Amino acid sequence: MSRVAFVSSRARVLGRVLPGAVILGPTVVGERSLIDSFATLGYPKRSKLLELREGRLEELDAVSNGCSVGSWCLIRRGCVVYEDVTLMDGTELGHNVLIRSGSVVGRNTRIGTGTQLDGEVVVGDGCSIQSNVYLPHLTRVGSNVFIGPGASVMNDRYPPSDRLEGVEIGDGAVIGSGALLVAGIRIGRGAVVAAGAVVTRDVPDEAVVVGVPARVVGTRSEYDLKRLGVIRRPRG
Repeated sequence: MSRVAFVSSRARVLGRVLPGAVILGPTVVGERSLIDSFATLGYPKRSKLLELREGRLEELDAVSNGCSVGSWCLIRRGCVVYEDVTLMDGTELGHNVLIRSGSVVGRNTRIGTGTQLDGEVVVGDGCSIQSNVYLPHLTRVGSNVFIGPGASVMNDRYPPSDRLEGVEIGDGAVIGSGALLVAGIRIGRGAVVAAGAVVTRDVPDEAVVVGVPARVVGTRSEYDLKRLGVIRRPRG
């Protein structure tokens, strides 16, 4: 039988918490939100963990700064949301999503199973981030962005180094499955990155890029016509 949820005495929970969930520190959960079994909110950062003596929930709770979860959010089983994270209204997480301290996720954004926001990552409103996407520290994602399954972003051109550079993805951009965005680049507003592309330089607004390394092959308006079936892709 599932154990009861652990909810900090410092937390303010207005939504539903299912058995086995863990809510640490002064975490806030808004109205109509659902925290599924075995999700963890407010997990302490590494520096605090190293100072713990036993690692019991009570110790984790005592050192946690908590996190903020808005209204109408859905946090599924296996998710770990660190302290000092903000998830705005309507955020939805798949299973086993990891979001580290300092990240902010905008309203009505969906983040798929196995995806990781690994550091201070900012994601805008209305985004669809699919499964197994990796967004490292300093990544900035605009609003209404689509990121396909398995896409990855880099923040270090010469790993391992201390010269970290974030990637910026503009509003309305589309990043295809398995694409790789190299540290320090900007994907323009409304741009499209094809599946499997390796992007090593800035992509202009409304451009479509494909290949390794990625190169411009068209415009967003042409892409949208193909997506709607107005222009059909030639076979063969």
